[in-house]
Amino acid sequence: MTGKGGATLSGGIMKKIIISYSYLGIWIVLSSAVIVYNKYILDKKLYNWPFPISLTMIHMAFCSSLAFFLVRILNFVEPVTLSRHVYFTCVLPIGALYSLSLWLSNSAYIYLSVSFIQMLKALMPVAVYTIGILFKKDTFKNSTMCNMLAISVGVAIAAYGEAKYDSWGVLLQLLAVLVEATRLVMVQILLNSRGISFNPIATLYYVAPSCLVFLSIPWIFVELPILRASNSFKFDFVIFGSNSLCAFALNLAVFLVVGKTSALTMNIGGVVKDWLLIAFSWSVIKDTVTPVNLIGYGLAFLGVAYYNHQKLQALKANEVEKRSQQEDEESGILLTEREQSGSGKKGDSQD
Repeated sequence: MTGKGGATLSGGIMKKIIISYSYLGIWIVLSSAVIVYNKYILDKKLYNWPFPISLTMIHMAFCSSLAFFLVRILNFVEPVTLSRHVYFTCVLPIGALYSLSLWLSNSAYIYLSVSFIQMLKALMPVAVYTIGILFKKDTFKNSTMCNMLAISVGVAIAAYGEAKYDSWGVLLQLLAVLVEATRLVMVQILLNSRGISFNPIATLYYVAPSCLVFLSIPWIFVELPILRASNSFKFDFVIFGSNSLCAFALNLAVFLVVGKTSALTMNIGGVVKDWLLIAFSWSVIKDTVTPVNLIGYGLAFLGVAYYNHQKLQALKANEVEKRSQQEDEESGILLTEREQSGSGKKGDSQD
């Protein structure tokens, strides 16, 4: 029976592992597809529609509508009840940062290759850690800072070896990383600290409409006059509809990956995705990837991998500490019950 039970348990564990990594694989494919699709639409040499604000607004309008349909019509996800004060002081600032992050990151695709953008995104842990220290959500450690410095040096080497370097594009991507890191820290401060957590559909339900409003302000002054002057443009429902659907599906994949694995697993999967995108960019899109690019990103990759390893070890240590505390509490309760039962028996014998 032990053998059968062990075999059944092993089969159950293997099934969970296969399902988890299947969700992770779906997320990698969808994330890569959205990145490549956005590059295709925005690049002047490909689809030639260099309007990042408009593209982001299309995504937000589509995601807002579909999220509203899933939440209010189908009741697929129960929305979190928020007061007006929480919405205006917590959700709206996050929506503003999210819209700015998307605008900047999509703008970078006009000037930079997919492979080089993925290399620059390796700076995300550096930005999150630095901003976390500034907002006192993280503690300064010499070892971690040396690791962040190694990542930064690796990205700098990759930038030095970039064949089609564009200063404006690099500035846009670095600003996008900085704003996104600020948004992630603000989520911890404004939402997680209050016990508020959203799944991706609920996030789109609350945040996407505010993003649409925030993006409409620069859009009126920056892109609307150009679109009005360009009489040749016709809205392609197939291109923009499928692109928006991929963006929404990516949010669902995030929900599945985090629900079935963890955010840390998704971060590790993101490193794999970056390497795959670099390989795809070099082999299919024919972007130039130099040896100096690979050496620099390799150094940054080692730094990011070590950073994820440290987070994994810290997570395991916290789990062990929680288990030991639970065991101590349970043993204390048992000891108290035994003492009470023992004193009860003595009282009965004295009577």
